[in-house]
Amino acid sequence: MERDFGVIPRAEHYACMIDLLGRAGKLTEAQEFIERMPIPPDSSVWGSLLGACRIHPDAKVAEFAARSLFEMDSENSGRYILLSNVYTSLGKIKEANRIRSLMKWRGVKKTAGYSVIEVKNKTYKFLVGDETNPNSGLIYRELEKLMDRIREAGYVPNTNFALHDLEEETKERSLYVHSEKLAIVFGLMYLGPDSEIRIHKNLRVCGDCHNATKFISEVTGREILVRDSHRFHHFSGGRCSCGDYW
Repeated sequence: MERDFGVIPRAEHYACMIDLLGRAGKLTEAQEFIERMPIPPDSSVWGSLLGACRIHPDAKVAEFAARSLFEMDSENSGRYILLSNVYTSLGKIKEANRIRSLMKWRGVKKTAGYSVIEVKNKTYKFLVGDETNPNSGLIYRELEKLMDRIREAGYVPNTNFALHDLEEETKERSLYVHSEKLAIVFGLMYLGPDSEIRIHKNLRVCGDCHNATKFISEVTGREILVRDSHRFHHFSGGRCSCGDYW
């Protein structure tokens, strides 16, 4: 960059390199790259490494990234949740609970997730398990039908994204009522059959909702665009534009 183009690498360039290594699952190499950086790594660099550990679970590297992120911003609940999810995906429930307890001890509150969709120039907001919409009964009936359809197509609920202290069947049911799914069902019900469904999630879309939305796009033949706090996800024909990395 410097020799051929006269561009001095900044933190965002290093973060892109960590993102590339993370996508390839080369987490140790990414960690070593950070340690050799000639400038202090910022939160975008550490965040890229921690995000990679969610897709390619590695508790040791995740802890390495999270420690630095906690020092930079101990009030960001997303960092704690991400590390907790890494532990959960590795079956380390005790460690996951420890991180959530640390959040509580530090007074860090988890940001409430919600999804927003616009239908006929009116905005509708959904929370997890939301029943405030006047047509909630109909929405939940359609949701049940849709979940049955995608299960027949091969969808399997990922209960790692449900609360830990629930029975397995209850965990699956709790995943059904995530805000993303409610907003998508609402869009399927009230937007025209040829309309693209566009929703906005204020947090990172959860892994189960991401997988479910791929199946929904497949069984309904609809294109679904989800803008979360990190990326645009364009779902079509059972696939997502992010390549399952976000």
